[in-house]
Amino acid sequence: MVGENKFVRGVSGGEKKRVCIGNEILLNPSLLFLDEPTSGLDSTTALHIVQMLQDIAQGGKTVVTTIHQPSSRLFSIFDKLILLSNGCSLYFGKTSDAMRYFSSIG
Repeated sequence: MVGENKFVRGVSGGEKKRVCIGNEILLNPSLLFLDEPTSGLDSTTALHIVQMLQDIAQGGKTVVTTIHQPSSRLFSIFDKLILLSNGCSLYFGKTSDAMRYFSSIG
């Protein structure tokens, strides 16, 4: 290409991630595993992704995902939580009960 074309650019990481998630959803699996689907995304896009995953789960599909450092808003969307540390389960249960559980054990 001769010269500079300011309108040509690559695909962003967030765009790649959304395309990958979309491809998996199109396969209509009964079980969907996603590793950090919100990493590298802005908070609004991350919220949209998690809400979409919630809609899929409410439609009868099983959705399992890893999320590192979710905002409180994202955290509250999840139904169940498995909290792991060094390969050991620290908590498994309703997300809404997690704070009460950890407060009760000090």
